[in-house]
Amino acid sequence: MAAKSKASAGTTAIRPFTVEVPEEDLQAMRARVASSRLPERETVRDQSQGVQLETIEELVRYWANDYDWRPVEAKLNSMPQFITEIDGLDIHFIHVRSPHEGALPLVVTHGWPGSIIEQMKIVDLLTNPTAHGASASDAFDLVIPSMPGYGFSGKPNSTGWDPARIANAWVELMKRLGYTRFVAQGGDWGAIITDVMAGGRDAPMPSEPAPPELIGIHSNMPGAVPPEIDKAIQAGEPPPSTLTDEERHAWDQLAFFYSNLGYGQIMGNRPQTLYGLTDSPVGLASFMLDHDARSYDLIARAFGGEQEGLSRDDVLDNISLFWLTNTGVSAARLYWENKFSYFSAKNVSVPAAVSAFPDELYQTPRSWAEQAYPNLMYYNDLDRGGHFAAWEQPELFASEVRAGFRPLRA
Repeated sequence: MAAKSKASAGTTAIRPFTVEVPEEDLQAMRARVASSRLPERETVRDQSQGVQLETIEELVRYWANDYDWRPVEAKLNSMPQFITEIDGLDIHFIHVRSPHEGALPLVVTHGWPGSIIEQMKIVDLLTNPTAHGASASDAFDLVIPSMPGYGFSGKPNSTGWDPARIANAWVELMKRLGYTRFVAQGGDWGAIITDVMAGGRDAPMPSEPAPPELIGIHSNMPGAVPPEIDKAIQAGEPPPSTLTDEERHAWDQLAFFYSNLGYGQIMGNRPQTLYGLTDSPVGLASFMLDHDARSYDLIARAFGGEQEGLSRDDVLDNISLFWLTNTGVSAARLYWENKFSYFSAKNVSVPAAVSAFPDELYQTPRSWAEQAYPNLMYYNDLDRGGHFAAWEQPELFASEVRAGFRPLRA
C-alpha cells in the first residue's frame, strides 16, 4: 500500500503523514476475500470450536461486496498524523491538540488485535469536551501512537521491542512533542505498556522510577491481580476460600480466559509460523475475531444484523488496516517479545485511575486495585462495556478518562 510522509533531515524530525491506499490494493483485497475457501460448518451449536461459519460467511459477503475503506481513510486523514524515528524505528502517531487552554497532554496506547482504529471515536470527545456537554477543564491534548509492527509504524527487523522499550519510546515521543508533564492511558497491551511506563515491574523485579514527566495513568485492563492469585489461576488450582464475591468473580473470568488463550500461546511461541495472516484476509479476520468470548459475541451479533457498540464497518476497518499494511505477523511478534505477566500487579506508585468494565477479560475488584496501585486516585465499577471500551462505548470511556484524571488538575 502507499502512504506519504514528507522526508526531513535528522532522525528526530516529525514528518506529516497521510494515508493513500491505491485502488488496486483494495481491489486485490476484495478479490482475495471473494475467492476465500471456507471449511465446513462446526460440529457444535456454540462457539466452543472457534469463530462460527455463519459469522464468517456474512463477513465475507459484506467485505467483498459492500465494505468501503475510503471513509475510514478520510477519517484518518482528517486528523493530524505524523511519523518520527525513535530508537531506530519509524513511529506513526495521531496528535490532536485541544482548542482549550490548559489541556492535559495524554498518550493513549492500543492493544491487539486492535490499532489506532480503536481510539478514533474518542478523539473529539477528549480534545473538545465542550462540544459533547463536558467542561473545558477536562480537555486533553491527545497523542495516539501505533505500536511497533502495527499499522503505519515501522516493523522491527531485530529483537528487543518489548513493552518496556515501547514505554520508553512513548516517553521520548511526548518529550519530543514538547510535553514536560503528561498522563498515559491504555488497555490490553496498552495497559501493560502504561504500567511499565509508570515504573511497574513483575515481582520479584524491583520497580523502576517513573519518568518525572509522567504524573498519572489510567487503565481499563489494570495489572492488579495479586501475583500469587495469578499464578494459582494459571496452575489450575482451586480458588482460596478467602476471596470476596467480587474477587471470586474475577478469578472465574480469568480462569476462563486462560483456558482459551490459544491465540496468545501460538503468537508467544511461534509468531513466524502464522503465514496465513499475511496470505489470507479471511484467515487474518477469523484469527483476530477469536480474541475473547464477549467481544466475539458482540462482533458476531454485528454481522448477524444487530449493532450495539461496534458495527460491521468498525470491525472491517481494523482488519483491513492489518491486511493493507501486512502487519499480521509483525504485530504478533509482540507476544514473543513480552516477558511481563498480563494481569498481575506491577507495583506502580504514580497516581493511578482504574475503570472496571464488566465484560473486560476480568472486572478488577476494588480491593485488588487498591493493593496494586497504592496511589489509587479513582476507581469505578461500571455496568456495561468490554475489552474494547474506547471503541464500543466511546462516550462512557471518555467520561471515565475525564473523571480518572480530574484529581491531577486541581
